[in-house]
Amino acid sequence: MSSINCFRTAKAPLQTFASVSRFRYSPNRLVSVLRRKSSPSFVTLRAVSSMAYEKELDAAKKAASLAARLCQKVQKALLQSDVQSKSDKSPVTVADYGSQAVVSIVLERELTSEPFSLVAEEDSADLRKDGSEDLLERITKLVNDTLATEDLTKAIDSTLTTDDLLRAIDCGTSEGGPNGRHWVLDPIDGTKGGDQYAVALGLLEEGKVVLGVLACPNLPLTSIAGNKNKNSSSSEETGCLFYATIGSGTYMQPLDSKSEPVKVHVSSVENPEEASFFESFEGAHSLHDLSSSIANKLGVKAPPVRIDSQAKYGALSRGDGAIYLRFPHKGYREKIWDHVAGAIVVTEAGGIVTDAGGKPLDFSKGKYLDLDTGIIVANEKLMPLLLKAVRDSIAEQEKASSL
Repeated sequence: MSSINCFRTAKAPLQTFASVSRFRYSPNRLVSVLRRKSSPSFVTLRAVSSMAYEKELDAAKKAASLAARLCQKVQKALLQSDVQSKSDKSPVTVADYGSQAVVSIVLERELTSEPFSLVAEEDSADLRKDGSEDLLERITKLVNDTLATEDLTKAIDSTLTTDDLLRAIDCGTSEGGPNGRHWVLDPIDGTKGGDQYAVALGLLEEGKVVLGVLACPNLPLTSIAGNKNKNSSSSEETGCLFYATIGSGTYMQPLDSKSEPVKVHVSSVENPEEASFFESFEGAHSLHDLSSSIANKLGVKAPPVRIDSQAKYGALSRGDGAIYLRFPHKGYREKIWDHVAGAIVVTEAGGIVTDAGGKPLDFSKGKYLDLDTGIIVANEKLMPLLLKAVRDSIAEQEKASSL
């Protein structure tokens, strides 16, 4: 295959794009919205910046969709032997490796003029160990079969060898940082406690998130509001693709079709008593007692919706819930790939994403986030009330601990 150009950065030229028809998401109807061309002299810097990412967005949507297709294949026949151990105890499956390889290869293929840096969850160290040959062969076959569905094996001149696969996975070992462009990938986010997961791919430029795509194979196309546990998919139609670029809003479309995207927006609820909130299904990612205290202070009446993976960011972006609370146990370090894509999907849909102290998430410091206690998400109206409830609840817990 052609060599993959890792760890260098490049900037794309600004592009123009024609007027396009879009639809605004509503549970009951789709409202056509026409985005009109603007005179260049009246376009804000933020809007001009968003125009630069049309090519990158197309590549990211293709990469995430193909990776999700591979994950769906693996999910149906995932064997216990496919799970490797890792020092941080998070699961690593053939889907992790295969998804990361697919994304790396597709980005390299679609953005051939732009060598790229990829910050991702996996590396090939375990696959290079003795005894991993059968697993490596299986992953290589899965990746080749997935790429063949889009004729990408022809585009890269030949089918991938195991060495090609290892190199593609290791393209994700960039450290990121505040300078240049860095793609950020969680190849399969959410594999504990249920079957909700997402392929989450974002793009940082000079430390700021400018693009995000979430492929959520098991997330229903209809709202999950009112369901206590949507970490398991039901018989209803599932599979959502969410995407956003800076200054352009957030859109959703079915993952496995070419249907027109719909523009989505976060919940407009202003009264916290009417709000519903999301929290992580997995206990390690959320202090449920603290979340319950915050909800009580706000007067929230609905029970929490527990759902893992960045699929929750997608669900929040279309208004399925109004609040998201994430308070990991002490000592847990948040990784940027767990939030980059989801954060822009929510913020471009009108939401606010901060740490527990109200500070925006800073993705410019490498692979890890430096946070004040946890992560909270809400709309503009609810955020001041939420921040006060968070501060008061944390202070109460700290006082109780000291006594």
